[in-house]
Amino acid sequence: MQSDQDIINGLLSDTRDYAANIFVRKYQRFVFSVAQRYLISYEDACDASQEVFIKAIRNIGNFRGECSLQTWLYRIVINVCHSMNKKKKLRSFITFNSFDTMPESITDEYNPENTTIDTEFQQKFDHLMNQLPEKQRETFILRYIDELSYEEISQMLGTSIGGLKANYFQAVKKLALILKPDGNI
Repeated sequence: MQSDQDIINGLLSDTRDYAANIFVRKYQRFVFSVAQRYLISYEDACDASQEVFIKAIRNIGNFRGECSLQTWLYRIVINVCHSMNKKKKLRSFITFNSFDTMPESITDEYNPENTTIDTEFQQKFDHLMNQLPEKQRETFILRYIDELSYEEISQMLGTSIGGLKANYFQAVKKLALILKPDGNI
């Protein structure tokens, strides 16, 4: 796997297509998982991921190197997700009567990716995570699931390392209580 600096240099040179491919492959899982946590919907997370990589590749020249490439991508993901959520809220205020008559074959199309995502485990995991306050949930996922260091998380979230450790400890404590045999899951 190429280093972030090699990828950045490639994106700024004649090997842009090759570097973009490596860039996406290296970070696609991370970008998608963050997007899905914020957007819930698999389709929305896919759309957000594509938009994130397009924005990142177009703006790679603006990357100053003050943080890691992953931290920079994280901020782009969050911004894209917030933007998509705002658009969704705006659309929810508008009624689209023309879609009420859409044929069932279009709306009920089988999607094997959705079937894979909608497993019982994923539903239980999502339920568990939703019982945590947002800061604890994000800290827990970035530390435990994404296996990032406290330093990287601190840069991403703009929170002190001590605060992150406290959030992580509280999240683990709450999850342990929930997962006890007499817990609610």
